[in-house]
Amino acid sequence: MKYKNLGLRGPKVSTVGFGAWAIGGMNWGKTDDAVSMLALNKAIDEGVTFIDTADVYGFGHSEKLIAELIKERGKENIVIATKAGNDFYFASSEDDEGYGAIQQTYTKEYVIYAAEQSLKRLNVEALDILQLHSPGLDKLEQDEPWLALEQLKKDGKIKSAGFSIQSFKETEHAHILDAHHDLIDSIQVRYNLLEREAEKVLFPKAIKYGIGVIVRIPLLFGFLTGKFSKDSTFSEDDHRSMNLSSEKIQNYLIQLEKMRPLFEKYPEQSMGQVSLRFCTSHPACQTVIPGAKTEKQVIENSSASDLGPIPEEFIPPLN
Repeated sequence: MKYKNLGLRGPKVSTVGFGAWAIGGMNWGKTDDAVSMLALNKAIDEGVTFIDTADVYGFGHSEKLIAELIKERGKENIVIATKAGNDFYFASSEDDEGYGAIQQTYTKEYVIYAAEQSLKRLNVEALDILQLHSPGLDKLEQDEPWLALEQLKKDGKIKSAGFSIQSFKETEHAHILDAHHDLIDSIQVRYNLLEREAEKVLFPKAIKYGIGVIVRIPLLFGFLTGKFSKDSTFSEDDHRSMNLSSEKIQNYLIQLEKMRPLFEKYPEQSMGQVSLRFCTSHPACQTVIPGAKTEKQVIENSSASDLGPIPEEFIPPLN
């Protein structure tokens, strides 16, 4: 496993982390906590030091499982990033039919409240990284969420501050780095072989300001492992029934064909490993957080770290 500093001010993290949305037990189909704990422990065994979660994942359940891991393995070599702003505490059942009762709340009072609840669930004295959880631009352009992060830093409740950029808003939200680069230590970005909008404006700004970059959705919800076809379907309790609809899969399959020459250069590596290597090959990106529910997935993901970057000339253009 290789390690990098997360930007100029962030902690040192493993270049392949552990995305802990799926183990929350919601939105990814059925999960088994015992299997999830085996996966978390295997990640630590493989050298993973970075775990990304959110308070809303399983409505606190993902954070509780990570707290169990910390109790078993200790906190010294583990960096945990969590998120706040997707308010499930005070939402009604009508607020979000897709992911449960969720509403976007980014007042100063709420963000501080949510951070304090995460501190309790994780049972830590300070959060390593607290990220605003994909707020809309109207929320980002208000003062309150940034004042909350400033206050939490001042009070020693968070060590680093960041925000997770809404999917497909990578360029539209890039100017937020200009306004708040003194406070923002890291950003989390949707980026993968088939979705590269972040390269245009966002990544150059992150490099300019020394802001760390965490790559999410590197395997496109599992599509880039090569396991799905045009006939793949998902259960109603799996968010991919919306995010990887038959129509979307068909479009992605067309794009994927353009990537075949890249995969063929590494016949001994899985499609997933090559896809993860692509993400961390960009100089702006320090770590990638593929989701994992099993030990087998963890082992395959983690091994991509030592395979190193992919030469730029090997990467086919999308257009």
